[in-house]
Amino acid sequence: MTRTEAYIALNMVAHLGPIRLRKLLDRFQDPQRILRASRAELQTIEGLPKPAVEAILSWESETDLTAELRRISEYGAKIFTQEHELYPRLLREIYDPPIVLYIWGEILERDQHAMGVVGSRRTTHYGIECAKRLSYQIAYSGITVVSGLARGIDTAAHQGALAAKGRTIAVLGTGLHYIYPAENRDLAEKISTSGAIVTEFPMDTTPDRQTFPMRNRIISGLSFGLLVVEAGANSGALISASQAADQGRSLYAVPGPIDRPNSLGSNRLIQQGAKLVMSVDDILEDLQTLFPKPPELVTSQPPDLEGDLLIVYKAIGSTETSIDTIIEASSLTAGAVSAALLQLEMRRLVRQLPGKFFVKLL
Repeated sequence: MTRTEAYIALNMVAHLGPIRLRKLLDRFQDPQRILRASRAELQTIEGLPKPAVEAILSWESETDLTAELRRISEYGAKIFTQEHELYPRLLREIYDPPIVLYIWGEILERDQHAMGVVGSRRTTHYGIECAKRLSYQIAYSGITVVSGLARGIDTAAHQGALAAKGRTIAVLGTGLHYIYPAENRDLAEKISTSGAIVTEFPMDTTPDRQTFPMRNRIISGLSFGLLVVEAGANSGALISASQAADQGRSLYAVPGPIDRPNSLGSNRLIQQGAKLVMSVDDILEDLQTLFPKPPELVTSQPPDLEGDLLIVYKAIGSTETSIDTIIEASSLTAGAVSAALLQLEMRRLVRQLPGKFFVKLL
């Protein structure tokens, strides 16, 4: 049995987790030795309850490691333990990092520059547009977008990052055999080619009330900061925000109308000290402080744009941009700019605001 296989087995043992495993490793040094430990040896570990002792002693009869290894191989997944050179550095530093990570796709060195984007499952059109636009801009800036593949804001965040041809990571509250929600299976496949699907749960784990809160700590753990786009008073995104704060991550939130229930949680975060975000610039200005070496900018262009459309699209800044500024930046005539903006609006790539200002939607 290899060290990685031993970690996979330990990850499948009931009543065991990252914190208890750390105590066991302090005593036994290597994971294989833990699985061979006697009852007397295990009982000397402070804080290791009887159910955990019994689960370790009976691990061969209670878990099927051979079948799990076969499932991993057939799926084409990778396994990262904390000893792997590409195990995310920021995640390794949290209080309770996952014992193993199941990965469908690729984790790259550049993914250490990552931003979590979360919010409500039941969201508004305003929330969806904000999540897509900001995630597009974050990914286009070279920062990996991390979210949870859930309905609503999570889905919009991944879609925005993919539209920018940037990188995105989806963290599951299930095993890889149970992509949840099922309608996001196609989205998950796209993410696996432009980032990764990540989970700490064995392949056949189904969702329950505990797996999603556990998943949330990984979203924030992978990221230098967490952006809450839209969240009600009891949204699960607030659990993520609390975990992010405990991990010492920067907190950001998009303000919403004060009379909408969907905005109560995110507005409260701002009231409590989260940085108010109106554009990606509010996030990017923190990067020089957080990272001595900034992330590499994505050089890809918006899909299917060329000629005047591409010139005008690139002339629109990351915040609201006046038509006069667009004309000046593009060096096109006013008529050509107006015609291009109309086409971009029809393709839902930009939106016109009062006063002849324009913003990118993707």
